[in-house]
Amino acid sequence: MSQPLALVLYENIMPGSRLVNMLQDLGYRVVSLHEPSLLVTRAQQEKPLVVLAELGSTGGNVCAAIAKLRKDAATKHLPVIAFGDDTNANLHDTARTAGATLVVSKSGLLEQLEVLLDQALDVH
Repeated sequence: MSQPLALVLYENIMPGSRLVNMLQDLGYRVVSLHEPSLLVTRAQQEKPLVVLAELGSTGGNVCAAIAKLRKDAATKHLPVIAFGDDTNANLHDTARTAGATLVVSKSGLLEQLEVLLDQALDVH
């Protein structure tokens, strides 16, 4: 049986590397990205089960990449969990508008990862 693939876009080493490790512990293969402009191309190539994207300091670029993911016929079905700082509600709203399936706080992501994955995969 093959492992499901998670595509993880992150800027900051924390929680990015911890997220990758936790996904691997949950039985996922993980492909990490650090450049939002590569999200659609890599999703087309890799065919992940889920995408996790840190909004980070380049949140606008990440939101634009999520919107492109939603417009592409080959990737529009993918569940996207976007995560970022609690202090930037506008960025969270922008991620939702761009098409993120779930938008969550970076501080709660790791503790609730299994539940969030189940919820995102249930929605699609």
